[in-house]
Amino acid sequence: MKSSIFKLSEFFFIFILIPVSFAVPYSPWIKLGVGSTGFIYIIYVLLKVEKEPFKATPHLDWKLFWKQTLVKLLIIISLTTLFVWITNKEAFFNVLLNKPILWGVVLLIYSIFSVYPQELVYRTFFFKRYELLFTNTNQLIFVNAIVFSLGHIFFKNTLVIILTFLGGLLFAFTFKKTKSTVLVSIEHAIYGCWLFTVGMGAMLGFPA
Repeated sequence: MKSSIFKLSEFFFIFILIPVSFAVPYSPWIKLGVGSTGFIYIIYVLLKVEKEPFKATPHLDWKLFWKQTLVKLLIIISLTTLFVWITNKEAFFNVLLNKPILWGVVLLIYSIFSVYPQELVYRTFFFKRYELLFTNTNQLIFVNAIVFSLGHIFFKNTLVIILTFLGGLLFAFTFKKTKSTVLVSIEHAIYGCWLFTVGMGAMLGFPA
């Protein structure tokens, strides 16, 4: 009981209080300090408390992963291409066509320094730490998608909240099924890189 209360308090602080506070205007240096401290705490808990090994999950079904990811990617490409073409033609593949070097650098930095840390926090830590607090898998995945979306509230953009909620559902399903931070990070990076490429990067904080 005591452990559950502590974990619920920890959950509230890390996944609700801190993200909501980032939407409030105050010193970005303080925000950086809070975020960095929180991330260090999460890594410490994963390594020292949960004894989570930072290594690839063995016996991964790469063929199935790529097959399912490709199907989902094709759907995402179809919907987002139509959306950008209708709502903002000027942004359509703008960075790729006009700033290819920036495009390549941003995708590399994003995939390594943004996607992987996000997946450590929102999937690896979240599932390892709180999975037993939920009564069923659907509830677990739904809450995970909600807090992942909440983690992007500082953008103050309704479409971003919707997209990250849907993305959170996809990533949570993948992680629940594979238990692999590597696979879910690859999937996350693919979808995020596509959004930047097609012309939706500006609303997600990508340089344009």
